Parts: sequence; C-alpha cells; structure tokens
Amino acid sequence: MKILFICKHNKFRSKVAEAYFNKINKNKKIRAISAGIIKGDLPFEGIEVEVAKKFNLVFKGNPKSVSTELLRSVDKVIIVADDVPKKLFNYDFLKGRVIIWRISDFFGRGGKVLIEKIIKRIIKKVDKLHKELGG
Repeated sequence: MKILFICKHNKFRSKVAEAYFNKINKNKKIRAISAGIIKGDLPFEGIEVEVAKKFNLVFKGNPKSVSTELLRSVDKVIIVADDVPKKLFNYDFLKGRVIIWRISDFFGRGGKVLIEKIIKRIIKKVDKLHKELGG
C-alpha cells in the first residue's frame, strides 16, 4: 500500500506526515510519500525544520507536486491541509480513497509554539491512521 500525503506546497504539513509515518511504520508493504498541489520552490529550511528536528523528523527529498500519474499510483490520498480543496481530487479512480484532515498552516502567524501544535496534531492523526492500518 502506498499513501500520499498532500498539502499546499509540500514543504511542511505533508512532509511532517510522511516523515512521521515512515518513522513509526514497520510494515514494509506500506509506505508514505508526499506532494503539494503547488510545488514549493525553496529548500527545506527555517523554523519549521528546526522544530521538526525536536520531534526527530527529517524532511527528505525536494518538494514535489501532484500529478494524475502520481495519484493513480497510490492507494490512499490524505489531504493534510485546510487550504487544499477536495474537489481537485474528484476523480472516479480516487472514489473512496481520499481523506481530509483540514490542518491549518502556520505561515504569517505564530511561531515555534504554533508549529509544535501543528506537528503534534499531525502526529496524532498519523498514529490513528497507522493503528487503523494494523500498525
């Protein structure tokens, strides 16, 4: 099974979900990847990376963008963001495979405390998903 976590730019929320899921998952038949509806153009740096390291999370690879080909290659799509419309994923081949978590981004407001809250919320959601998948 392949799980795709999606956020707006693939620079924070989807990367946290991907990194944490792959960190806790021991089932080699399940793996997580991530992408954004708009490919982020900057390398991973800054306050979000600093805070993620406190949780032993490392963002690997460069930001990626969603494509129809990528969507066809996964078994489950999880929109980790509140700023990504579900209707973008209204394909027949995705029917019943899209989950929405509606997690806000931190840009333009807050700081480390808000980022930590967002990471903790994502971790809680990923833990629940992992358990549902038999982890």
